[in-house]
Amino acid sequence: MTERARVVRTMAAGLLVAAALAACTPRVATRGNLVEDYRLEQVHTGTSTKSDVATILGTPTTVSTFDDNIWYYIGQRVETVAFYAPEVTKRRVLRMQFDPSTGVLQDIKQLDLKDGEDVAMVSRETPTLGRRVGILEQFLGNIGRFNNEGGTSPGVGSSITRAPGTGGASSSMAGGNY
Repeated sequence: MTERARVVRTMAAGLLVAAALAACTPRVATRGNLVEDYRLEQVHTGTSTKSDVATILGTPTTVSTFDDNIWYYIGQRVETVAFYAPEVTKRRVLRMQFDPSTGVLQDIKQLDLKDGEDVAMVSRETPTLGRRVGILEQFLGNIGRFNNEGGTSPGVGSSITRAPGTGGASSSMAGGNY
């Protein structure tokens, strides 16, 4: 084996090992507004107002539907390794409740990954009116529906007479007389 071939094989092996190691490195994604501890320490109950909280933490992820004085900051960190399912490594939900008359922060409630619950998915379907139409029936069901008034489909080169005032579509093709 020549010296050049040995160098090429060594480089190829090194690239293969580097690619294998890079494939096993987890991809980390932060979703939502994952509030850091140093920012949360700047917010104080009894003194911080809505504008103070919005300046320090940013706008809330959501505001309560029935009470504008309850703000939620929701965020999580997800890691994905190779082809495995994503895993939530950190989750934080902050519930900020403000005094309705003064707008001053009254209470901070914090939930994390341990407070989450698994919800069982229901596999039932909501029934709909009508009947189920299969793909073959959909495909073959339109054969013969687009005929002209004479009952036969026009061939290549034949002309179609248009009903006056329908913009070029005959009344049978437009779905009725309008």
